[in-house]
Amino acid sequence: MSVSTTGGCMCGAVRYTLKHSPDHIGACHCGMCRKFSGGIELGLDVPLDGIVWEGEDSIRIYKSSEWAERGFCGTCGSSLFYRIQPGDILPEGMMSLSAGSLDDIGDLPLTQEVYIDCKPDGYAFAGSRKQLTEQDVLDSVSAPEQGSNP
Repeated sequence: MSVSTTGGCMCGAVRYTLKHSPDHIGACHCGMCRKFSGGIELGLDVPLDGIVWEGEDSIRIYKSSEWAERGFCGTCGSSLFYRIQPGDILPEGMMSLSAGSLDDIGDLPLTQEVYIDCKPDGYAFAGSRKQLTEQDVLDSVSAPEQGSNP
């Protein structure tokens, strides 16, 4: 099954096309991602300039910390992305696009879990992959501690 390079929100007000086909997904277990997504946040690493939006005026932004923001559809509320703008934390910035917003996620492998020390005990993914704690993630981006809330 091939992975799509298109996606959008549930109601269709926001659509996008990726410039490159994704090749993996990652999972975040932090408290904010769980609240934002309603569970485990599965995301795709996408360069900030690697996506073309349609209906961008329907995207609402919530500044979730001093250094990160989350985007969602202002009509249906679908989670769209977690983003760090270019700056002190990450000079090039970064975006994690909500994997569930893809039109077809295909068979993308899960290659990494972050904030693994914040994961509730009631679930676990099968198999092995790279796992990073909250401190590992904060150290990798030279970010101030946020207490499980990037």
